Amino acid sequence: MTRRPKTTTARTAYAAALAVCVLALSGGCGRAPEEPAPRASSPADICANLVSYWVKEALKGSKWAGLDWEQKGLSNEQYGIHDEVLLLARAEERRAGREAAFALADRESRRRCEDAKGATGSSENWRPPSEQRVPTGGPSPSPS
Repeated sequence: MTRRPKTTTARTAYAAALAVCVLALSGGCGRAPEEPAPRASSPADICANLVSYWVKEALKGSKWAGLDWEQKGLSNEQYGIHDEVLLLARAEERRAGREAAFALADRESRRRCEDAKGATGSSENWRPPSEQRVPTGGPSPSPS
């Protein structure tokens, strides 16, 4: 039985490791080419996903469906859409079943959130930065 020198075994192991690395870097182990690259979510996407999710939880009777709008991560405006879509979805569930109600929740949430450009209004006091009022004139605060 002949023994290989240690350097030959080490070289073989190094070559095998190098081949694995080259294969991995060449895309052999990467994501499939047909898989789309991730993209940023728009305010309308986020709104539609949140509203639809919470409408479906309410339809299922989930214990989490009773959380308030802040705990659900909804703005006041999104919560208004949620309530409207939930009413429609409950009627659809009675008429055509739960799967039809889920589909309606997805459709209506998407449509209403797109119409409202994400429905990000948080309260009657919220304004986008471009509309915030900056106090002008009037007496200056006196130093303390």
